[in-house]
Amino acid sequence: MTAARRTQEERSAATRRLLLDATVECLVKHGYAGTTTTRVSELAGVSRGAQVHHFATKDELVVAAVRHLAEQQAMHVLARPDLLADSTDPVGDALELLWRAHQGPTFDAAIELWVAARTDPELREATTAFERALTTRLMEVSVVLFGPEVTALPDFQLRLLTALEAIRGLRMVSFLHPYPSARLDERWQRSKALLRPLFESAG
Repeated sequence: MTAARRTQEERSAATRRLLLDATVECLVKHGYAGTTTTRVSELAGVSRGAQVHHFATKDELVVAAVRHLAEQQAMHVLARPDLLADSTDPVGDALELLWRAHQGPTFDAAIELWVAARTDPELREATTAFERALTTRLMEVSVVLFGPEVTALPDFQLRLLTALEAIRGLRMVSFLHPYPSARLDERWQRSKALLRPLFESAG
């Protein structure tokens, strides 16, 4: 009975994962308005009944999907405490890792939620909670990335928020102006140079 129960739990987890992955794919390809529970279910190869069992509403589904992906990225960094162990430029490399954490489908899908939440009170409430949780998680990751000397700086959290706001702003601009990767990296390197002094005044 234990084996059977575990198998059922594994199947349920697999179904949930299929729905979350399909939702992120829909958000990136079709935007929030084009992401429907029917489309997600079809893409995931899951019945509508199974989808409703796991996520009763579209908003619940999309928020869970982006949170899931964001948590995966955070855990990927936290699982590698050696990432900056031999770095000759720990501040620059820490900023670089934060920049990379805002690349790809996670941030693209999150932006879809933030924009849609502007005119949807229920979605806004859920998305605000998600954004706060994501920022808190990134702060936890940053303590690992920057190390004790930098995180002991006065107002470290405000410094970090400034960096995160700059990173998110640049990524949002890239939606309006789809720069070639080299051009976007050039703009990021310029921003990183301006952010660096925020974390280098510990000397």
